[in-house]
Amino acid sequence: MNYRHAYHAGNFADCMKHALLVSLLGSFLRKSTPFMVLDTHAGIGRYDLHCEEAEKTQEWRNGIGLLMDEGPDSPLAPWLDLVRKAGGPDIYPGSPMLVAMMLRAEDHLVCCEKHPDDKRKLYGVFARNPNVAVHERDGYEALRALLPPATAKRGLVLIDAPFEEPDEFGRLIMAVQTIQARFPTGIIAIWYPIKHRTPVRAFHTALKDAGVRDVLAAEFLMRPPVDPDRLNGSGLLVIKPPYGFAAQADAQLKRLKTLLHAHDYSITQIVPE
Repeated sequence: MNYRHAYHAGNFADCMKHALLVSLLGSFLRKSTPFMVLDTHAGIGRYDLHCEEAEKTQEWRNGIGLLMDEGPDSPLAPWLDLVRKAGGPDIYPGSPMLVAMMLRAEDHLVCCEKHPDDKRKLYGVFARNPNVAVHERDGYEALRALLPPATAKRGLVLIDAPFEEPDEFGRLIMAVQTIQARFPTGIIAIWYPIKHRTPVRAFHTALKDAGVRDVLAAEFLMRPPVDPDRLNGSGLLVIKPPYGFAAQADAQLKRLKTLLHAHDYSITQIVPE
């Protein structure tokens, strides 16, 4: 895909991904025991939707720009409340900021960002937050060094790769195997683009063939996935989803479909427990 996320912050894919991420994190808050989140491709943490990059594409206007009037009874409310607290709609919080806003005193977030300029911006966001660590390193390579977490027995690994490389789905399969070997109790969430169906089907099949169990795929399509040169939708694959997550995701994506005038959505169990 070859892009910097500032051009696309707050678009439909962000809205889908972050609404579901907040639901995943909410499951950890039901218990008092601490948890850790590892964000392997963290970005800069917060995005000014009036910066040059965002103004150039205007993608956020057909994403978060259509959602800010949602009320407290909406299934999207827990996520949108955080967006508003972060300064939305002028400022859009990326995954690290959303996670950090949900942490309790005993919980931790570890962020990896390999681009030096982005890492400096990310560090600036969290410089005064003792619960957040920022590393300038490749997120895939960091899995062996940072797992299992030293601070908690529960946790989530979020992989939101930029898909700049043609073998990204293959790297994700290897990453899942590494995570499950080192942190077998952890939940894994993987964002992926949907341009056309063939690469996505191959990814799901490869997970099955690798013996990965308890896999759920939530997908959101703005248009039919028939143009390989266009981002037609996005997916969030969750390994070991918490109880109740599928129902929450269904309600959230159903509401997003209406508000964003999307083509379709689905919640599919790719591999059973």
